[in-house]
Amino acid sequence: MASFALEEFLGEGVLKDLMHKLIEAGWDDVPTIKMMNSEDMELIKFNQQQKNALELRIYLHDRALMEHAEKLEASNKSLTELLGLSTIVLSSQFSMKRGHVARFIDRTRTSRILMPPNYTLPARQRNYSRSVTPRTMQMFRSISKDEISLDQSVFESKIREGYVFKGMVAAGPAEPRLCGCIQPPEVVDDVAPYSSIENISIQKLTPEYKAGVENLVKKKAPPMKASMLWTEKPAVLFCVRRPGCIMCRAEAHQLYVRKPIFDAMGVQLIAVLHEQIESEVKDFWPRYWGGLVVLDLKLDFFKALGGGKLLKDKFVSGFLFNPRSIANFKRAADTGLDYNFRGEGEIKGGVFIVGNGRRGIVYQFIERNFGDWAPVAEVVEVCRQLSDPFPNQEETITESSSST
Repeated sequence: MASFALEEFLGEGVLKDLMHKLIEAGWDDVPTIKMMNSEDMELIKFNQQQKNALELRIYLHDRALMEHAEKLEASNKSLTELLGLSTIVLSSQFSMKRGHVARFIDRTRTSRILMPPNYTLPARQRNYSRSVTPRTMQMFRSISKDEISLDQSVFESKIREGYVFKGMVAAGPAEPRLCGCIQPPEVVDDVAPYSSIENISIQKLTPEYKAGVENLVKKKAPPMKASMLWTEKPAVLFCVRRPGCIMCRAEAHQLYVRKPIFDAMGVQLIAVLHEQIESEVKDFWPRYWGGLVVLDLKLDFFKALGGGKLLKDKFVSGFLFNPRSIANFKRAADTGLDYNFRGEGEIKGGVFIVGNGRRGIVYQFIERNFGDWAPVAEVVEVCRQLSDPFPNQEETITESSSST
């Protein structure tokens, strides 16, 4: 398990008492905490035992092994010491199954998320602005606006002028199935018109996750126009085929673990479901996704992905006879996340990136094969071009200069 619930991530050990301090300093969600470095920990006044515990829990979270966190942390061994233990000791002393031991000792799985150039982690910016040093001032000032390319400058000038994007469409490869006897479904070549999504009626099911918030919206939220979601900030809309599907959960995890990057860019993360099974929503949020979750009961976002009609595939022809879908399943299963088979799973999903206001659909990814993921690097790059490349940095430098 690799839950994004902050209480579950920090656990019952030495990090539990730090929760209030972390939240107060802006480290209020798991993806942000996982980006902490040694200097961040010093500002929060971590002791060595707490630093060891956080390093261990980040490592376990990356491998969906958080169920072993309490026992491993209670051993008072550092991560380096634990990795030096034999597989027999890990299995006998910490009750790890063989597959879990293999994931634990596999150091190649670690993929530390890094902020793109010219962006600052919001929590770090907030804390460094309170504790300014010549080094941090130099870090902010070392970024020169002259480094922006001509193409990027043109793109940003269009954004400032309220440019309406025509957008681009992406999809997985169209590989033949069953030796060519079954042809893959066709997908649209043109991005959906903005008019097809702006007036969609949606209903909020969960808020954006923060420690201590209610798990679900208690009272049934009234319907609202989808365009109200991105009035002020651009949005990544992740249209989920089925929240219990391991391939959907793995894609959700890959997107949400980069929440600090999207936060720095001023971009929202929103999951769109096409059916409401309360137990499935509770299981999906915030364990695999901590962003806003909305319900599209009429499936209009999913129809927009298909050019006005739903993209559907059968389990046998679309999965069992599709090598690409089988490979996608294996990739997702390798994460170690849990899954179930509840709910409708034949309606294909995808991703929209929508500019704020009426700027339109910037990017559209279509799940041609079960389990196709929108390339994360591509999603981040599109969002980067949508955002201000120097968010709040001039303000930070000005405030810091005046305080010195």
